[in-house]
Amino acid sequence: MFWQDQDTFNHATISPTVLDLSFEMHCPHLPVDHAYALSQAIQQILPWFTQLPLTGLHLIHGAASSHGWQRPTEPDSLLHLSKRTKLTLRLPNSHLSQTVQALTGQTLEVSGHYLMLGHSHVKPLHTFPVLLARHVIADDRQSEQEFLQTIAEELHSLEIGCRKALCGKTAYFKLPTGQLFTRSLMIADLPPEESLTLQVQGVGKGRHLGCGLFLPQKDIKAVEKG
Repeated sequence: MFWQDQDTFNHATISPTVLDLSFEMHCPHLPVDHAYALSQAIQQILPWFTQLPLTGLHLIHGAASSHGWQRPTEPDSLLHLSKRTKLTLRLPNSHLSQTVQALTGQTLEVSGHYLMLGHSHVKPLHTFPVLLARHVIADDRQSEQEFLQTIAEELHSLEIGCRKALCGKTAYFKLPTGQLFTRSLMIADLPPEESLTLQVQGVGKGRHLGCGLFLPQKDIKAVEKG
């Protein structure tokens, strides 16, 4: 963990070039490990999806708990999804219209489950001093401190200071080429410009698999060990 106390920045601006596009969806269940299958389903409709460096897929996380039900962690377990669950893509503004036209009304087949897409709405990227990526591709042979050092070096290349960083939950995703290991990552005390840069650029690879993408976070609960 990196943790250097200093003033908190909370000015809000938005990104004019990259945004999140969320679709209403109907799908009662999806496997916890749906990254590859969902990415492939989207690429069948949007063949350019993995070719643009700023596109990304937010994996469908589901509620942490509901009426005594706890979100499962086993890859083959099923997420129970509510009607409020959304499918969200991170996109350059230049590809917004064609994505809406291509995906609205489509039904995606994801590991034997059918995901029907409805209306969409745009969510600009607002700056926030604390950002969380639920999945960042990592080397499972690295210690947490070695992982954080790698992240600090990448942030430095983006001209982002690493004042406070904390990694937490780990996960494995199945790919045709083998397993993908990820860690959750929280970055805190970000000035507005750096917060926006981090959301636009992300860290590491695998954005089309839901990795390296950051969202605003209010506290550190989502990166607790598990």
